[in-house]
Amino acid sequence: MAVKKGYNNCIDTIKPVRDFLDVMSGKWKFPILVSIGVGNDRFTDIQDSIPGITPKVLAKELKELEQHELIKRTITNDYPVKITYTRELYADTLTPIIYAMKDWGINHREKVFGDSKK
Repeated sequence: MAVKKGYNNCIDTIKPVRDFLDVMSGKWKFPILVSIGVGNDRFTDIQDSIPGITPKVLAKELKELEQHELIKRTITNDYPVKITYTRELYADTLTPIIYAMKDWGINHREKVFGDSKK
């Protein structure tokens, strides 16, 4: 009888990685988190800091990041109404992942393309 080697270990790795990818999928979530992290707290400031993102996509991504408790949306009832976005402390858990991906991207670009631009 053949034994399935590593099946449980594989699933134990794949499930949480899949969860991560489900939350952080797409090309916009990391740039949005970085933008908010460096101080862009208004919708237009965030949009202006990320080339190519549309207002519709930004609104959708901000809502998803808020649902996953990575950012907080604050409404100040002044005139005019002011809406700001800040990173939740929970978003800081992504910092080592962002730096690891940055380092991997730099190394990959250099290995594959011979490009050492950072």
